[in-house]
Amino acid sequence: MKRLRQFRITQEVRDKAAEVMLKTDQFIYPLFIVEGLDVKREISSMKGVFHFSPDRVLHEIEDCLRYGLNKFLLFGVIEEKLKDEKGSAAYQPDNLIAKTIAQIKLHFPNAVIFTDICLCAYTNHGHCGLINNSIIDNDSTLPLLAQMALTHARAGADFVAPSAMMDGQVAAIRNLLDSNHYSSTKIMAYSAKYCSNFYGPFRDAAQSSPSFGNRKTYQMDYRTISQGIQEAAADIEEGTEWIMVKPAHTYLDMIHSVKNNFKDKTLAAYHVSGEYMMIKAAFAAGYIADEQQAFTEVLTAIKRAGADIIISYYAKEMAKTLMKNQ
Repeated sequence: MKRLRQFRITQEVRDKAAEVMLKTDQFIYPLFIVEGLDVKREISSMKGVFHFSPDRVLHEIEDCLRYGLNKFLLFGVIEEKLKDEKGSAAYQPDNLIAKTIAQIKLHFPNAVIFTDICLCAYTNHGHCGLINNSIIDNDSTLPLLAQMALTHARAGADFVAPSAMMDGQVAAIRNLLDSNHYSSTKIMAYSAKYCSNFYGPFRDAAQSSPSFGNRKTYQMDYRTISQGIQEAAADIEEGTEWIMVKPAHTYLDMIHSVKNNFKDKTLAAYHVSGEYMMIKAAFAAGYIADEQQAFTEVLTAIKRAGADIIISYYAKEMAKTLMKNQ
C-alpha cells in the first residue's frame, strides 16, 4: 500500500508538500479609466470592480503598491459622443489613457503599466477593427492599432497589449515602435483569445459591445486547439515578448498546451469578467462558503496549468491575502 495521506495530515505538512504557490508579482490588476474628477464608481455588472477617473486611480495604485501589487492593465472608457467609425480617440496624442499613464509614471515610476490596444471601446460600432462593407477589415485596422500603441509608449507604458485579434497586429506594432525608438516598450499579445460568452460583464464595464453581429470572424472558435498554438507562434515570430491565453478558468487545457509548446516564453492568462463573476455570484447565493478560498483555488489552478502571469480582477484582494499569510 502506498501511503500518500502522510502529505496531508496538517496544514504545515500540506504547505511543505505544495508544488504550486501563488505570488503577488505574478498578478496583473485590470483598471477601467473614465474621464472626470474624483470618480470611483462600482460597475453594476462587476461587483468589487470600479470605474476610476485619472486622479482616483492614483489612490488605487498607491493602495495596491502597499500590498506588493505593481502591475496594472489600463482600459479606457469614453463617452459615446467621442466615438466614431475609426476609433479616433484611441490614438490621439493626449487621450484619456495617455494622460493617465503619464500621471501614474510621474507619481509611481516603479508601477508597471500595461495598456489594452483595441478599437472596440472607441468605435461607434463597438467592433475591434474598421468596417468595410459590413466586414471587419483586418489590414486597414493595423496602422491604427500601431498608432494607438505608439501613443501609449510615448506616454510611458511599459507594455502594450494588442487584443483586437487582427492578423499581423504584433508585427505592425513592433515595427512602428522600433522605427520611433521605442524598442524598449514590450508587447503582451492576446495570442489565443477565444470568442467567449464569459466577456459580458467586461463589455458592460468598457461600454464596448458590438452594435451588430458578433466577433466570431476574428476572435477564435472555442472548438479549436491547434489555432491557438499557431496564433501564439505567429505572435512570437512577429516580435511579442509575452503571449496570452484568454479566457483562463475555462481554458486550462489551452494554457497547458501553449506553455508546453513555448516553454521559454512568458505566458499570461486572463481570468475574465464572467469567470470572476461566477465565483462572486455563487458566493452571494450561498453556493460556496468561502469566496477567498474559491478564488485562491481557481487562480492556483490557472498557475498549475502553466500560466506565469495571471490577469485578475481579484488581484488586489489576492495580494492582501498573500501578504497576510506571509
